[in-house]
Parts: sequence; structure tokens; C-alpha cells
Amino acid sequence: MIVGVPKEIKIEENRVAVTPTGVAAFVARGHKVLIEKNAGNGSGLTDRAYERAGATLVDSAKEVWQQADLIMKVKEPQPSEFPLLREGLILLTYLHLAASESVTRVLLDKKVTGIGYETIQLDDGSLPLLAPMSEIAGRLSIQVGAWCLQAENGGRGILLEGASGVRPGKVVIIGAGISGAAACHVAVGIGADVSIVDINPTKLRYVHDIVGGHVTTLMSNRANIEEEVAGADLVIGCVLIPGAKAPKLISRNLTKRMKPGSALVDICIDQGGCAETSRPTTHRQPIYVEEEVVHYCVTNMPAIVPNTSTYALTNSTLSYGLMLANRGFSQALARNQALAKGLNTFGGKVTHEGVATAFNLPLSPVEEVIRP
Repeated sequence: MIVGVPKEIKIEENRVAVTPTGVAAFVARGHKVLIEKNAGNGSGLTDRAYERAGATLVDSAKEVWQQADLIMKVKEPQPSEFPLLREGLILLTYLHLAASESVTRVLLDKKVTGIGYETIQLDDGSLPLLAPMSEIAGRLSIQVGAWCLQAENGGRGILLEGASGVRPGKVVIIGAGISGAAACHVAVGIGADVSIVDINPTKLRYVHDIVGGHVTTLMSNRANIEEEVAGADLVIGCVLIPGAKAPKLISRNLTKRMKPGSALVDICIDQGGCAETSRPTTHRQPIYVEEEVVHYCVTNMPAIVPNTSTYALTNSTLSYGLMLANRGFSQALARNQALAKGLNTFGGKVTHEGVATAFNLPLSPVEEVIRP
């Protein structure tokens, strides 16, 4: 199979889908890997390193898209890439289709086989390809949240860890999954006053244990969310329903009740965000102030640490890419249920319930399209 890796073109997206080590793994199994020149520069990975690993460097993204059977990316196709999509192409990337009707419609119109990293799901409900980026985003959320609280950014001028004789800042984390637990670990580590809410008591118990009890854990309900958010200096939104839009747990009215100059970091903005006041931002213009609250809603947070993120991503995605290349689409999905759950679009049909529900589209069960 010919595997193509184009350079990411989303604003300030410096990650790349495959490292040279990943290229070597494909080549060792008899596959050809096309890498667009300079695709890895943003992650500190040189063209020479890819060539040594056995990749074929090509001058343009168009060549990669036209020749490849399987395209591996980091982010969803951008508008300038829409004309390069074609029927039968296998696209393996973060799609987040439930938050983007335009990308969904294009994939359906072009009859692209779209597999979303974020919806590949193991039997225990875990999301192995989302987990590494969720962990990084969770860790970063405290770092960028502290930056948002600085006075020059419109923040309250709060130092989260406090100072001698001064109370630490109050951090409220909504969601105790991978990103929420990572955010909690960092927030507790710097000495902030931390609360975390979730609907799953088992997750809350786990978070409580890993931070040695230095956190307030609360069940997620309207009363607890309103009380905690209203009193917070920094709110981290980490809500996730695999493949579906994030629920709006923070209403505009609740945002109005937050302290002037407090901050909201909405990690789940890729899936539409968990606050009514959230809207996507970029690394070039990462924040805006609404209802006197500093909002940070960057849709690709891990891109600000691209070297770490690229290696973490390849560690998780490579085995699935190899599975598709080695066995072909139908057999790979038939043999691996986790990969089958990652299928979002095929032959002009929606195959993921979350995407179908988001846009009121008919659902075609995966079983109908993965017959080898």
C-alpha cells in the first residue's frame, strides 16, 4: 500500500502524522511511504531523517494526496485540501466530525473512507488514540490557564500557586477522564486549590487516589457545577462523549456569574465546547474576553509542543496504520473492533452514531461496510 503523509496546514499546526521510526516500520513491511517535503520541520524532524528511514520525499501535497491509498494526518482536512479528497481514499486522522458539518458533508460527497483517531475505542470504553493528546492537552491547560489569568491578558492577576500568606487560586475541572486527570495532577502539583467534577464516581475515586487526596471530588450535577464554576479563578472543560458534540454544561448565565477576570480553558472545543460562550480560536489569537471571562479555546492545543506530541501520537497511531496497510480496509476493520468503531464515513454514508445524530443524517451500521 502507498501511505501518504502531507504537511499539516491548519494554522500553527506543527505536528506531523508519522515519525521517521514509523516510516521505517511501514517500509519494513513492504509499503511505500510518501512524505511531503518539510512536513516534519515543525516537530524538529528533518527530511534527511525521513529519507534515511526509507521514505520517498515529494515536492507537493497534491502529489501525496493523488498517489496515496492511505493518508495519515493529524488534523481534519482544511478547505484548501477538500479538492484533493477522492472516492475510496482512506483518511486516518483526528476528524471531530460532530463539530464540523462542512467537513462531514465533503467526506460524504467525495465518498472518502474517514477513520477518526478520536472514535477508535477499545472494549473497556477507552480511546487509545485520543488518550495521548488528551493527556498533553490536560497538562497544558493549567499552563495556558495560568497565562490567561495574567493581568496583561485580561485576567484577574492571580498566581495559581499563591504565595506566602496569600491563598492559592481556585481551579475547577469539569470531567475526570484522561485530560481532566492530567490537569488535576498538574494543578495539585503546583499547589492550587482544586475541585473536579464527573458523573462517574469510579473516575473521581481514581483521581482522588493518584493525587493523594489533595483535591475535592464532586459528582457532576447542575448545583455542583454552578457552585464550583461561579467561585473559580480557572475552569478547565474536559467533557467528552466519544464522537458526539460536547454537552453545554456551562451556560452563558453561569459564565456571567464567574468572577471578572477569571479564565475558562475549553479543551473539548474540538467537539463543540462545553460552554455556551466558547468558540474556536487559534494559536495566533488564542484568547478572547466574553462576559468578563478570558476564554482559551484553541482547537489543537498539543501543537504548541509539537515534538512531544508527534512522538506521543505516532506511538499510538502506528499500529492501526500498519493494520490498515497490511490487511487492507475491509479485513482490518473486520478483525479489529476498536478500529471498526473509528469508521465515521464510507461510500457517502455516515457510519458513526454521534456524527449522524449531530446533523440528523441516516446511520449506516459499520457491519454493512466491513465485509471482507
